[in-house]
Amino acid sequence: MNALSGTEPAALQGNHGVDAAPFLSAHGISHAYRRGQPVLSDVALDVPRGAVVALVGRSGCGKSTLLHILSGLTTPKAGGVRIGGQRVTGPSPAWVVMFQSPSLFPWMTVWQNAELGLRFGGRRNTAKMRIPQVLELVELSPFAERNVQDLSGGQQQRVALARSLAPEPDILFLDEPFSALDAFTRRGLQRDVRRIAREMRLTVVLVTHDVSEAVAMADRTVLFQSDPGRVAADTTIALAEDERHEGGPAFAAELARIERLYAEIAGQAAPLTHEPT
Repeated sequence: MNALSGTEPAALQGNHGVDAAPFLSAHGISHAYRRGQPVLSDVALDVPRGAVVALVGRSGCGKSTLLHILSGLTTPKAGGVRIGGQRVTGPSPAWVVMFQSPSLFPWMTVWQNAELGLRFGGRRNTAKMRIPQVLELVELSPFAERNVQDLSGGQQQRVALARSLAPEPDILFLDEPFSALDAFTRRGLQRDVRRIAREMRLTVVLVTHDVSEAVAMADRTVLFQSDPGRVAADTTIALAEDERHEGGPAFAAELARIERLYAEIAGQAAPLTHEPT
């Protein structure tokens, strides 16, 4: 397989909890904003149920635009998206998007913020059972009655994660939600999101410009070129679960491999792992 052009969707068949058949499928996705240059050109992406896939590229390459198209927040100029065989025509409670900002109501408690998705979805009667479950998942049970404005940035993102998980979505879309956090907090959330995704058999699509984040979290990394944004490489992350910690030799080797590929695609002298937002 050519490292720059091949795709490996079937390579995920051996991963725990991951189906071989696509659950999310996007084909022929092209997009341009009004009076602007094309942002995306003929993008195709297949994601099996239960997979964690990272979209990696420099700022402006169209990866966040693609995430918004996949989640139904933006309608593409060409192409289409299907989730579970159904065409995506807009947002749905079956999938949730997490952004850089947790967007919490500061005057509410952790519990009240976490139940918002259920409340707006007409399922508030399930909160008494569901919210304790998700707060335990994100390690916030002791903070249930705390006001969110008293929490740290990492804890606030955990509240946003709990709110996203409460409706039991099929897909979690992550648009760089950890980029504003310190390295220690970010690594903890990366590990926890991957753990939760495996426990809940969630499908996750992650947008990041940080190659190390992609290696830590994803089963597969899709690397983008710019002007317009298009898929340049699609490669499996060859790490066992106990190897997904920074500092280990297997992690370092896999990170170096993806960085070399990323550098080749970007045509730059040195790979940029932690690019400023």
